[in-house]
Amino acid sequence: MSPSSAPSRAAAQLLVGRVMHERLRPVAHRFTYPVFSVCVDIDRLPEAVHHSGGWFGLQRWRPLSLSLHDHGARDGGPLGPWIRGHLRSAGLPADGTVLLQTFPRVFGLGFKPVSFWYCHDRDGLLRAVYAEVNNTFGEHHGYLLAAADGGAIGSGTPLACRKRFHVSPFCAVTGTYRFTVRVRPGFRGMAVDHDDEAGPLLRTAVGGREQPCTAGAIVRTLVHWPLQGLSIISRI
Repeated sequence: MSPSSAPSRAAAQLLVGRVMHERLRPVAHRFTYPVFSVCVDIDRLPEAVHHSGGWFGLQRWRPLSLSLHDHGARDGGPLGPWIRGHLRSAGLPADGTVLLQTFPRVFGLGFKPVSFWYCHDRDGLLRAVYAEVNNTFGEHHGYLLAAADGGAIGSGTPLACRKRFHVSPFCAVTGTYRFTVRVRPGFRGMAVDHDDEAGPLLRTAVGGREQPCTAGAIVRTLVHWPLQGLSIISRI
């Protein structure tokens, strides 16, 4: 099976891994820190909640939760029709599984610098990625990405777009983003590089090992990182 396909899987996966951020100039600076995220099938959210034993919630307070007001149209409506409308408008397949990789709210709190929507066709091939970016001013923007040849996206397929949204006071809204999907058995992640007119400026990556989002997995993760949302904001 292609590494870009969406095999039979749990409705929600917990990803435990790291974030890497490297600034190349004017002064080189690199750091990594541990994080966890969730990767959910947006059409199976009730199933994901059910299998968490009350530790994962949708539109309600739980130790880990997702709010539909944090994603898509941000009106509390279902996510499937929203993202598939974007795919159809762009002439991309909209008939397969869509997985959303995002930082959940932890005890009701959290910040999501970027979330990734992995959009597959009916054959299970990854055909588009929607990168949903937030900044600390409460603004958000999305980049819909597809392979240059219009075909399937594999692990390592380059995806590029112009930067059009203000994220950091240290980087102007100029240049190009390069996204690279990193998927292998048991692991999911994304690398994002920012180039400006002078060349490579920033390198970032986020990913983690996948495991079903069960009560036991959530408890073990929260014991190690109970304040992840505040940690992300402090580092930004």
